[in-house]
Amino acid sequence: EMQLAESGGGLVQAGGSLRLSCAASGFSFDDYAIGWIRQAPGKEREGVSCISSSIGSAYYADSVKGRFTISRDNAKNTVYLQMNSLKPEDTAVYYCAADELYCPIYTHLNDGYDIWGQGTQVTVSS
Repeated sequence: EMQLAESGGGLVQAGGSLRLSCAASGFSFDDYAIGWIRQAPGKEREGVSCISSSIGSAYYADSVKGRFTISRDNAKNTVYLQMNSLKPEDTAVYYCAADELYCPIYTHLNDGYDIWGQGTQVTVSS
């Protein structure tokens, strides 16, 4: 069964950092682009970042550029999202998702994925 499992969420003060992990199983991880998508209560889903399967090209939403860094460790079938300088507006459930072909830039990274995780809550207090 193809699965993604997020971890690393929690409560942090504004200005703090968190590192999210997305562990994959049941599919050829190396062949998939992996994205992070978040959704806050009452707001639309937002594509945060994505890393390609081949050369590891990274894409970011403007709202997180310079603060978040995505990376992947193919040996561990895991993608990470390092989140620094967190703001209260970063509060959301964060999902990781996998796309067999490429990062879905055409959807602003928030849709078009083949596999989704269950999500992890990130709460940033002011």
